[in-house]
This record gives sequence, structure tokens and C-alpha cells, in this order.
Amino acid sequence: MENSKYTAAHTTNDLLFDLDPGRSRTALNYQIVAQSTEEVQDIQNAPAISMGQYLIESEQVKLLTTISIYAQQGESRDQVRLLYMNAAALLIWKAMGRQPTLLGFLHRPPKTALLAFGVPFSE
Repeated sequence: MENSKYTAAHTTNDLLFDLDPGRSRTALNYQIVAQSTEEVQDIQNAPAISMGQYLIESEQVKLLTTISIYAQQGESRDQVRLLYMNAAALLIWKAMGRQPTLLGFLHRPPKTALLAFGVPFSE
């Protein structure tokens, strides 16, 4: 691997995009959703609790393989929990009637965030 053009800073997606240049990089972006103290106190605002139930009840279980949500502790009352949701997860979250507070987006969640629901780095 010493002759490889990929360094330790590259991800497996760098290789993926080189192999399939038509693949959209923006499809892998994660929206950052902040949840306040009040939101976190309602258990239905935890995707791991409510999203699976919603997908079962709406007969959309096949979407489970497209969802990727990571969570990380926030640092203020307005941002007690940060969720990193891919596009599919955010669309479902909104369809569930949630009104997320969006802070921005990242290509990948931080390494310190933990998988909260779905599959790792889903497309």
C-alpha cells in the first residue's frame, strides 16, 4: 500500500468516488440537528425509540437500511444532544412531525459521535 495515492486521512468513500465518479458526494452529507433540554426530556424525540416504530406503523420498514443517525452530547441547554442525520433520516424525522433545529452539515459525523439508529454511513 505504500504506492497508494490514499493516505490515512482518506476514507473508504474517497476510493468509492474514484471508482464511480458519477456517484454524488452530497448524498453522504449529514445534517446536524440540535435538541434542547426540553426536547430530550420527551422520549419520542429519541430516534432509536420512535423512528423504528414509525416505520413499522407506516409500512416503510425497507427504509431502515437507508437511515444513518449518530448522536453526541452537546454543550448547552439549547444543544443538549446533537444528532447527525443523513438525508433519508432527516426526511423521515420531518415526516414524523418533528421540527428539527438544523445547525449545518458535515460529510461524516465526528469520530466521537456514536451510532444511535440505522446503519453506519448509510447512503
